[in-house]
Amino acid sequence: MNRLFAYLFLASAAIAGDRADVDGPALERLVKQDCGSCHGLTLKGGLGPDIQPSSLAHHDPETLGTIILDGIPGTAMPPWRPLLTKAEVEWVVTYLLTGVAE
Repeated sequence: MNRLFAYLFLASAAIAGDRADVDGPALERLVKQDCGSCHGLTLKGGLGPDIQPSSLAHHDPETLGTIILDGIPGTAMPPWRPLLTKAEVEWVVTYLLTGVAE
């Protein structure tokens, strides 16, 4: 079900033309290196929780996007809003929910 939401989320962004400036390979590296520094290099967990698609399946794309943009206060999860555009966050959300880099 979340894959459906992820694809709908991705499709709406593509329709809006927001994804034209997204560098998928760079974002995939960001997820593996920067997210992986807390969530483990295989994203199976570390300081932060497991963020593999099967572990995130209960989250909707909008909630994940908000967590990425604003972080989680009181935890080590930082806000990425100063560093990522909305289109980049949408790409990361889709990648995290599907495990597929586009």
